[in-house]
Amino acid sequence: MAADQSVDIETIGTRIVYENRWMRVREDAIRHRDGSNGIYGVVEKPDFVVIVPVEDDGRLHLVEQFRYPVRGRYWELPQGSWEHAPEADPLEVARGELREETGLDADRMIHAGHLFEAYGYCNQGYHVFLATGLRRGDAVPDHEEQDLVTREFPLSEVERMIRDGEIKDATTIAVLGLLRLKGLL
Repeated sequence: MAADQSVDIETIGTRIVYENRWMRVREDAIRHRDGSNGIYGVVEKPDFVVIVPVEDDGRLHLVEQFRYPVRGRYWELPQGSWEHAPEADPLEVARGELREETGLDADRMIHAGHLFEAYGYCNQGYHVFLATGLRRGDAVPDHEEQDLVTREFPLSEVERMIRDGEIKDATTIAVLGLLRLKGLL
């Protein structure tokens, strides 16, 4: 049978390999344009939000927490998803995550774009929000975030931390780059 030249990669079968409340891993049997077969592993996760909380004087709020897969504590922008409500409005999720992780509420939330986390193996993307007009309240982190710390940094310090390898979160670095390119930061 000749391969369909209009399809880059055709899925000819799929099976779920692993699943929990946060993610699902599937393995797809595929056919390439030239007719050859292969497999593709795909991690399925709901989209998340990343929030860039900026004070009137330009200071940014970051959070630090222990990231189990890499066994280290790192500074990053507030980010998260609502596994219990994957179809929730990203703006609502962003406001909730900002409050939960930092105790902040924002008068203005600008949706600055949507990026993919790691589209070579995962379907997860993220919505980017710039939060301004900040008001302080109490943080109420999830049980899994009980070690979370939040702090303000001048933008120049955040940039130094990126250059020096202290901030290693690719999402944080990509989001700050996106906002700089759009003239929002």
